Amino acid sequence: MSAYTVTSSLRVMLLDDHEVMRRGLELLLKQEHLIDVIGSFTTSRELFAALRDKTADVLIVDYSLGPTEVDGLNLIRALKVRFPNEKVLVMSAHNNAATIALAMKAGARGFIGKGQDQKELITAIRAVAAGRVYLSKEMSREIASQPTELSEHTGESALINDVKLSPREREVLRCYLDGMSVTEIAVKFSRSITTISAQKTAAYRKLGIRNDSELFKIRHQLERS
Repeated sequence: MSAYTVTSSLRVMLLDDHEVMRRGLELLLKQEHLIDVIGSFTTSRELFAALRDKTADVLIVDYSLGPTEVDGLNLIRALKVRFPNEKVLVMSAHNNAATIALAMKAGARGFIGKGQDQKELITAIRAVAAGRVYLSKEMSREIASQPTELSEHTGESALINDVKLSPREREVLRCYLDGMSVTEIAVKFSRSITTISAQKTAAYRKLGIRNDSELFKIRHQLERS
């Protein structure tokens, strides 16, 4: 018997702007005993509207949404402020140690990679619904092996060789690596183009790189850190 055995159906809401991924999750969870998908949304606005009328046992949210969406750390923080009783399980392809640590610090109760199998997802949902924090063994080991900044410094964590990027600098780089322009990032976070450019420049300086080409060359190192 599972350590997270439940006797009544768990109510789950999904947020993912990729329709194929979201529909696939819906079908997968609807086949699972004692899990009910009570909402499936493409935008954070839709999710917030639904949460004003009903609650869920677990919110499964994608870390990276579209260019005009509230996502990442801002989404997790907004959910914790507006709906403090909701439990957030982040599902993302951005599952490096730094991203996981910041998401958990912002208020997520669990984090699972999009490449994990069905069994682990169900385990994560049940653990989070039961009030437990959930990370896979691999994620827990990876975070534990990182410099102490990942767990001790609010708003900062190590990327490469103890380089410290602010949460906003990290989010700007993440969005830029996802293909967004500086203008699109400015719209997404309701900041000026000048501010976004300054944050991007500051991140480049800290990382010791000079241009976009060099950023993409170290992309895999950033994602592993």
